[in-house]
Amino acid sequence: MAARSATSVLVVDDEPIIRDTIAEFLLQEGFAVVACASGEEALVQAGKQRFEVALCDINLPGLDGIEVLERLTKVSPETAVVLITAYATVETAVEAFQKGAHDYLMKPIILHEVLGKIRRLLKLRDLFFENQWLRKELSREVAVGSEMIVGRSLGMKQAMDLARRVGPTPSTVLILGESGTGKELLAKAVHRFAQAARPTDGRFLAINCAAIPADLLENQLFGHRKGSFTGADKDTAGLFVHAGLGTVFLDEIGELPLGTQAKLLRAIEQKEVFPVGANEPVKVEARILAATNKDLAKEAAEGRFREDLFYRLNVVSIKLPPLRERREDIPELVEFLVTKHSHTMAKKMTGVSHEAMQAILAHPWKGNVRELDNALQRAIILGDGPLVMQADLPPDMAPAANDPFGVDDLGLATERFERIHIERMIRLCPDKREAAKRLNIGLSSLYRKIEQYGIAGEK
Repeated sequence: MAARSATSVLVVDDEPIIRDTIAEFLLQEGFAVVACASGEEALVQAGKQRFEVALCDINLPGLDGIEVLERLTKVSPETAVVLITAYATVETAVEAFQKGAHDYLMKPIILHEVLGKIRRLLKLRDLFFENQWLRKELSREVAVGSEMIVGRSLGMKQAMDLARRVGPTPSTVLILGESGTGKELLAKAVHRFAQAARPTDGRFLAINCAAIPADLLENQLFGHRKGSFTGADKDTAGLFVHAGLGTVFLDEIGELPLGTQAKLLRAIEQKEVFPVGANEPVKVEARILAATNKDLAKEAAEGRFREDLFYRLNVVSIKLPPLRERREDIPELVEFLVTKHSHTMAKKMTGVSHEAMQAILAHPWKGNVRELDNALQRAIILGDGPLVMQADLPPDMAPAANDPFGVDDLGLATERFERIHIERMIRLCPDKREAAKRLNIGLSSLYRKIEQYGIAGEK
């Protein structure tokens, strides 16, 4: 049975006869093969493409097989590595398996043994991914819910703690945060905590104040009376009435027109609204939650937002941190979103590759969780699985060579940050003495670091 044509194998051996024989045999069996004479060359190839299996001799010039194994598992953790040795000892085998090897081969090489081991590893890999997918499918009733808030960072814990504490109260809540941080999800969480404390049939109804023209917005919020305008052939209740004892969530409250702000203030203070065309108010009981990405205190000070309404809304404020300030939440968010979208699209995606995760961690995420959600949705549409690869991500997500978030090693990340910071300071202060002073280092130290990092235009 021939192997799948897409299955790629890396062969690393400094003996041309062995290397070429294995490569030719595997090509005849339908594998895509790349053959290398050194560990250094193998790592370069592994950085360019993904290999399902790597066959690597232990005794190599330069980097030996164990070193190649260690580095390869970091560069491409999904690659199954088989070490080749002319003599095997218990110590060698134990060390190889401890460092991440999946199997080993003894010289002289028996080609059908090579084929059998590769097929066995591929079958085990497929079973592993299938088990991962099945485990996620079994728990999808929890994992794929679109209203789940994911994150264990300090900022998210504080936000959820506030939501839990304010939820059972009737207080208005102002949710602050950049676009895409999940303000509506947090508002729904506050509503759920309220319903858990005092169960009612109240609904959660949301409206985006920036997306609807002012006259239509008032109609949707407060309702209208029959005959109040052309086409109003019957009385219609607004969101405040429809929500009952539930919640009305006003997203982008900073875009609310000043005239509508006055009517909203009455709804908060008097618990009543005037439908369009009505002569009598209508009593309402819905709770109001609002969200904005603007500085409402500044907007009020400059006359663009009613100060009295701001104080009514800002009884309790909850701030959601941007994604770039809670990068420790990204792996958990990625797992949740991959599970969600792979289920929706009926694709067996189990996670992301190491390189893809590094690119995701390094990205600035100006659009926050919404941007991450869109990027992963695109990757699952384009990817073949079982892992999301870096090539499946949007083109602008390739990590920069000097990005401190693009590596795991703390020392290397620190060096990259130091270089970025020195380059920024030199741009701000062309006078090196002033730059050194602001960096709080000696001038000679600054020049040494400029030379060390090869900062462009400076020697």
